[in-house]
Amino acid sequence: MITLGKISGVFGINGALKIFSFTQPSENILTYPTWILEKDGKQTEVTLVRGRRQGKTLVAQLKNISDRNEALVLVGSEIQIHKTSLPTTEENEYYWHDLIGLKVETLEGNALGRVDSILETGANDVLIIKGDKEHLIPFLQPQVIVNINLQTGLMQVDWDTDL
Repeated sequence: MITLGKISGVFGINGALKIFSFTQPSENILTYPTWILEKDGKQTEVTLVRGRRQGKTLVAQLKNISDRNEALVLVGSEIQIHKTSLPTTEENEYYWHDLIGLKVETLEGNALGRVDSILETGANDVLIIKGDKEHLIPFLQPQVIVNINLQTGLMQVDWDTDL
């Protein structure tokens, strides 16, 4: 399962929901017709009827949710989909969740640690590598990120271990 966002509130009296999206662009969350909502360890499959941008907020209407009280129960739910629902990536294109946990080593074979998280900075994403020490490595292909092998779980970088 992949978490795409969460339900952050209700919108109006007809059961519409405010959505906080983790996708880029944020409206992409509305392209998935089936969501799995997870809250308090329980999962419920729901169908998206429609969604739209409303100012700075995304608003979604789910099938069989027709009033504010029904919608309030869903606030705080994580919005998930099956990984298989994601579009396939192009060559040298990766989903963040595929990179988390990869072993990272220099071209010389020096282990730096594992990808712990990714920071979006605007100019380029930055990988946070945790090992003996923490490294912040810009996600620049092929200048810094030389090779990614998802099958072996290894990322090779052109990086000075002293940085």
